[in-house]
Amino acid sequence: MDDLRIAVAGAGYIGQAHMAVIEATEGCRLSALVDPSPAAAESARRAGLPLYTDLSQLLARDRPDAVVLATPNALHVPQALQCLEAGLPVLLEKPIAPTVQEARALVQAAARLQSRVLIGHHRAHSPIMERARQLIAEGQLGAIVAVTGAALFFKPDAYFDDSPWRREAGAGPILLNMIHEVHNLRMLCGEVVAVQAFASHATRGFPVEDTAAINLRFASGALGSFVLSDTAASARSWEQTAQENPAYASYGDEDCYVVAGTFGSLAVPSMRLKTYASAADRSWWKPFTTDTAAVVREDPLARQMAHFVQVARGQAAPLVSVHDGLRNLQITEAIAEAARTGAVVDTPLE
Repeated sequence: MDDLRIAVAGAGYIGQAHMAVIEATEGCRLSALVDPSPAAAESARRAGLPLYTDLSQLLARDRPDAVVLATPNALHVPQALQCLEAGLPVLLEKPIAPTVQEARALVQAAARLQSRVLIGHHRAHSPIMERARQLIAEGQLGAIVAVTGAALFFKPDAYFDDSPWRREAGAGPILLNMIHEVHNLRMLCGEVVAVQAFASHATRGFPVEDTAAINLRFASGALGSFVLSDTAASARSWEQTAQENPAYASYGDEDCYVVAGTFGSLAVPSMRLKTYASAADRSWWKPFTTDTAAVVREDPLARQMAHFVQVARGQAAPLVSVHDGLRNLQITEAIAEAARTGAVVDTPLE
C-alpha cells in the first residue's frame, strides 16, 4: 500500500510538531505545507515541501490524501468544511471550533458527508491515560466516587507580550487550557452533567482570569474538583508530570489527578495505586495495599498520527470524534459561564 500523502496547514509550533511525527510515522509522508506567513517559506524549504498560501490552492494543484489542520482557532470550521466537502480525511486541532454553535455545524456536516475526522486532543492517545482507563474499567477502584485535579503552571510575561490578545476576553486558562483537562476527566470519570466555578484575576490584573476553582458533577453521581492557574509557580500540570514532552522539566513526585472509588484510588500520571486487600474489610483504620501500575511512556502525538493514518484509510473509528470535540467545548464554555455568573450550569447530553 502506498504511503498516505498528508498535507499540513499551519506552520506554527503545533504544525511543526505534526510535520515531525508524520516524517517519523510508517505508512504516511508529508506532501505539502499550507501557510501564508513569510516564516512558512523557510519551514517548507527545510522540509523540501511545496508551499501553498491557502487550501484552495493546494486542492487545485496538489490534492493530498489527508490534511492536518493546525491553524488558528477561527479558521478551524471553514477550513475543515472545505476539506470535508472535498472528501478529504482531516486531523483537526482542538478546539474543534471557537464556539459551540460553529462546532454543531461542523458535526452536522461531518455526519452528512460521512467524513473521517479526528479531533486533536492528543492526550487521549497517551499510554498513561489508556492504562488509567483500563484500571478503572476493570473495577480496581470500585465505583468512582470523586476526582480531584489541578493544572497549576506559570506562563512568563513574554507569553502575553508576544500575543497581547491572550490578556483579553476570549483567552485565559479556562478557554485556552481547561479543554485539555475536560477531555481527560471525561475519559477517567464519564460524562460531566453540571459545573460551577469561581475565577480570579487578582494576580495579574488582566481583564481575563488567571486562576479558577471548578466543581463538576458526573452522570454517575461522582463529584470532582479542579484548580487551574497560569500564574501559579507549581509543577502540578500534565506537561510537567507526564514525562511525554521533553520541552518541559518533569517531576515524578507530582500528580494531576487522583481518582477515588469505593475500593481504592489511583493517582495520575504517577500511576500510584492504593487499594484495600479485601472488599469485605474496608475501613480508614485498615492499611492499603500500595502499588504502581506499569506503563510505557510514549509520545502521544506520534501515537495520534499513527491512529490518524488508520482513520484516514477507513481502518479505525476516530478515538476522539467530532462529537467528543463538541462535548469538550460545551463543558469548557459552561465552566466559563459558571465563573462569569456564579450559577450552577447544567451540561446535558445532546
